[in-house]
Amino acid sequence: MSDFILVLDEGTTSTRAMLFDHAGKLHQVAQQEITQIYPEAGWVEHDAAEIWDKTLQCARKVVAKAGGAAAIACIGITNQRETVVAWDKQTGEPLCKAIVWQDRRTAEFCDDLREAGHESELQTKTGLLLDPYFSGTKMRWILDNVPEVKAAADAGTLAFGTIESWLVFKLSGGAQHISDASNACRTLLMPLDGQDFDADLCALMGVPVSALPSVVDSAGLLAQTTPDLFGRPIPITGLAGDQQSATIGQACLNPGETKATYGTGAFVLTNKGHDIPRSDNRLLGTVLMQLGGKRTYALEGSVFVAGSLVQWLRDSLGVLDSAADTEALARSIEDTGGVTIVPALAGLGAPHWRAEARGVVTGLSFASGKAELARAALEAMAHQTHDLAQAFAADGAAWESLKIDGGMSANNWMAQDIADILDLPVERPEMVETTALGTAMLAAVGAGMASNLQEAADAMRGELTRFEPKMKDAIRSERLARWKKALAAA
Repeated sequence: MSDFILVLDEGTTSTRAMLFDHAGKLHQVAQQEITQIYPEAGWVEHDAAEIWDKTLQCARKVVAKAGGAAAIACIGITNQRETVVAWDKQTGEPLCKAIVWQDRRTAEFCDDLREAGHESELQTKTGLLLDPYFSGTKMRWILDNVPEVKAAADAGTLAFGTIESWLVFKLSGGAQHISDASNACRTLLMPLDGQDFDADLCALMGVPVSALPSVVDSAGLLAQTTPDLFGRPIPITGLAGDQQSATIGQACLNPGETKATYGTGAFVLTNKGHDIPRSDNRLLGTVLMQLGGKRTYALEGSVFVAGSLVQWLRDSLGVLDSAADTEALARSIEDTGGVTIVPALAGLGAPHWRAEARGVVTGLSFASGKAELARAALEAMAHQTHDLAQAFAADGAAWESLKIDGGMSANNWMAQDIADILDLPVERPEMVETTALGTAMLAAVGAGMASNLQEAADAMRGELTRFEPKMKDAIRSERLARWKKALAAA
């Protein structure tokens, strides 16, 4: 058996190739940043050709370090969700820039659909709300505003897909146009209880069904690479959206188990088993995974701005030299001096869903400095998570503990603060990059290297660090009162 699982982790700000062994040990990483394109306020784009080129470069680099393609047993792909690529099936080239999940340009279209009374039907069918976040309205905008895309649709050569679909198409030399159910369910075009995209939903969005990928399992022999890319064909055996993959990587394999990933945004998922989740508190129902045609579902809360707030403080305001400085700055003061940040730089996600909301900083004084701003930015992570915890509890999915991961979770001060504000134990795995690990687990099952996900999790997960709550009730209450007041201003 070949030694390694190659995971392609295509995120919002970078693309990575990561090499795991059968025990979940990470051996190699190659990473390249992805250009962030902001044509107008509220618009966010990526260059799909750049994503493909840089993903391939990273993959080739780690394959070479592994000793060649013969050492690679299989490939798994995890990806930023909801980002839409439009390309020509014949040329294999993108027809416009990819519209990123953070993009808000379709807010007016969402309002029109909501005013026409479609949100209830869409939520019942898809588990989603009407928000620019999701892929279907992005596809409609592209069709309406990019003549080349409309021409390809008329000619029958248009392909729409999220990032994993785009990468599989390129890796397979155009042989496979597929999307796994965990990504397909994020489009507003696929019912949670249906096996494929829905003609009525596509008609509502004005998206041709013929341009969409086939919906497949999250694990199995899904495609294979062309021989010219790595020297021999390599099977692609695992696909999952990044947040579903992190949930699997955290071994939230039983109903009720919950994880929160703190990356560019923050995303909380609770495993709901085979029961389709229904929310009365503006949370999302989503497919966690599909194996053997059978779906496992999750209840999800999505926060749009987490690590990107720290990036904004560093890159746009110059408050920080590096993101890693936030922990030391937070520890250097007793409190924020009343400074509170509501990081609605791209609107507010769950459970508020206010696309028009904008970021707010309250409580500033001459005593406020970069330490107060850095600590307030970290506190905002706990405050947003607390809002989600209340919504999950109201939907009958109260958390008993929370498993955290993602780049920001390496910050010990933030991890403790989340435990304190939630008044719950917080667990962090030895390797916080569980998104890639979850996809490695899926790929291992899909390649027959493990008989099921529990076996893969037992083999591949490491030790946990546990943070117990220790904040006084009065301090917690004061913090949350300040947060609610600032939130109202946003």
